[in-house]
Amino acid sequence: MINIRYENERGVADHGWLKSQHSFSFANYYDPRHMGVSVLRVINDDLVAPGAGFPTHSHRDMEILSYIKQGTIEHKDSMGNIERVPAGEFQLMSAGTGVTHSEYNPSQEEQLSFLQIWIKPNAIGLKPKYQQRKVDQSSGLHVIASPNSREGAMQINQDATLYHLLLDTNQTNKLTVLQDRKIYVHMVSGSMSISTEQEPEGVTLSSGDGATLTDLKQVTFNAQHTAEALVFDLP
Repeated sequence: MINIRYENERGVADHGWLKSQHSFSFANYYDPRHMGVSVLRVINDDLVAPGAGFPTHSHRDMEILSYIKQGTIEHKDSMGNIERVPAGEFQLMSAGTGVTHSEYNPSQEEQLSFLQIWIKPNAIGLKPKYQQRKVDQSSGLHVIASPNSREGAMQINQDATLYHLLLDTNQTNKLTVLQDRKIYVHMVSGSMSISTEQEPEGVTLSSGDGATLTDLKQVTFNAQHTAEALVFDLP
């Protein structure tokens, strides 16, 4: 089964310095039909004005990922990490017992565009940890985060795997799915069709769209135009 969450159906927030679209309920946006998928709780598509950002605040017991689409994030946290994360890179902060951090757009000219992703951990009270990884820009399906750090991925405290998918026009890729797993696809840019053995005709996703896939053994991705997506394999 494929359930689509179209880009224009997402929640919207405009704080002036921050414009955000929420795939799932977050802050003042609440929709009981969209509270996340499995352990995937948040996908926020954030646009931050030059020189602005999120002042120091705290998190605990959450796996927090950021994928930078445009610009650079300046990250500081209570673990002593001071990093700049440019476009094309991910950061993963395992908040565990508690972390305070800030995230700013250091540019005075360029907007910062990034995806903020929250995944519930498989245990509470874990030791906080910070990780960062550059995206492989070759076509294909690349592991970004997994519980066992396979293929050099960042280690996440959950039975979940995050893939980065990049396809050229008319290129196809397939992902085998284990029994009772769920797949969530978030389109970053471009357009592609996704199909399963139950729905071979497939559906088309464009930038900002999301789709939840259940009861499947394999998903096929076929790019109609150059396409970039995040693919979550979830319990």
